Amino acid sequence: MKYELYYWPEIQGRGEYVRLALEEAGAAYVDVARGPRGTAAMMKMMDAHGGTPPFAPPFLKAGKLVIGQTANILLYLGARHGLAPKTEGGRLWVHQLQLTITDLVVEIHDTHHPLGPSLYYEDQKPPAKKRTADFWSERVPKYLGYFEQLLTESGGTYVTGRRLTYVDLSLFQIVAGLRYAFPKRMKAFETDIPGLLGLHDRIAARPNIKAYLDSDRRIAFNEQGIFRRYRELDA
Repeated sequence: MKYELYYWPEIQGRGEYVRLALEEAGAAYVDVARGPRGTAAMMKMMDAHGGTPPFAPPFLKAGKLVIGQTANILLYLGARHGLAPKTEGGRLWVHQLQLTITDLVVEIHDTHHPLGPSLYYEDQKPPAKKRTADFWSERVPKYLGYFEQLLTESGGTYVTGRRLTYVDLSLFQIVAGLRYAFPKRMKAFETDIPGLLGLHDRIAARPNIKAYLDSDRRIAFNEQGIFRRYRELDA
């Protein structure tokens, strides 16, 4: 089966967590909106009446299934491509961790858009600066400290132990994205998360992921996505 991934064609965004899982699994897929008339096709699916139309991208078409929400898509893919534990309890645990990452992603986005996405960044610079300071003093240590602890307790290879899951791929993206958006702040914080840095490097070296990162399928970080580099927020 060839999957159809629907997400905005110019950004990594929330769709990147799904792309990483598909790439690691070696699954056949097409990034629909990056093709001719792909964005129009994506919008048409969201405007559909009846059935199970998705609220927003990313969403995945798998045969007759249309699955929305990043964590939900990964729950589906993980069980089918060896990227989640085999037991029900294990799958729910990994799903729970992915939902925690989803919360973190929202907070990362809100560093540059604390008043909401309907306003330009330039219209909310002072609140963004205040939000970013709180994010790095309070939220980053809480979130990354939690995952660092899980890695340590698992033996330090992957979050759940010896086997890779989609959560490890998502944490790779979190580290890479924070390094892009906040290079100075992240460099100062990295001594507190040696386990996550090691995890990042192990993921980057995996054959399928390395090939993906070196290809044009990997969209570069930019100031339209979740991770945005603004010098004044990285002071």
